[in-house]
Amino acid sequence: MKRHAGKRLLAISGAALLAGAMVMAQQGQPGMSGTPQQNQPQPGQPQEPGQEPGTAGAPGYSPAAGPEGASGSMSRSYADEAFITTTLKDSSAEAQMSKLATTNSSSSDVKKYGLNMVQIHTQLANQLRPVANMLGVKAVEKPSKKQNKEIAQLKTLSGPAFDKAYIQDMVKDQKHDVKSFKEEENAAQSPTIKQAARMDEPVLSQHLQVLQQIAENHNVTIASK
Repeated sequence: MKRHAGKRLLAISGAALLAGAMVMAQQGQPGMSGTPQQNQPQPGQPQEPGQEPGTAGAPGYSPAAGPEGASGSMSRSYADEAFITTTLKDSSAEAQMSKLATTNSSSSDVKKYGLNMVQIHTQLANQLRPVANMLGVKAVEKPSKKQNKEIAQLKTLSGPAFDKAYIQDMVKDQKHDVKSFKEEENAAQSPTIKQAARMDEPVLSQHLQVLQQIAENHNVTIASK
């Protein structure tokens, strides 16, 4: 089962997250189910975070590329600003927790999942900064006090004890991420952010499902909510 979960993780780890969806939404490119292009990765080779499936690389985010960027600014929306700010903060926390997984865990599937999360959330933050600038948001890319306490606690753990705490924390955080993206899909004023949330919520849900499978493999009990 652990091996199966690891294969599933590699299969979806390169799926475009928010950054890729923003680029595709602004440039009119196909979504995650778009036609594969040349230079496809070898079977079993994880793609880079933010890279569209089937491509050798992902285009950089260009604020002037889309309809909103063309006018030089996005329409003012405090809900959109809060979404960007919270996502950047949460990405920082999840990246730090996942970096610990690559060193403190003794399980190959947890280590691999942690490495993928570090890559994904680092790339996500890199691509969100131009969006924050267009919205005029000066986001603080640091975990909250509560998240810092969780990170500090994880630093004291190793082996199975670390795996249990890490899995439980990440399941909680990723459930929050999925809920946030679903809500933003309905509430976003920016068409770009709305499209991004619509495209990437299913991908986030897939990553959550993989983590829940890992939790089952390690006999880790996770909260129902």
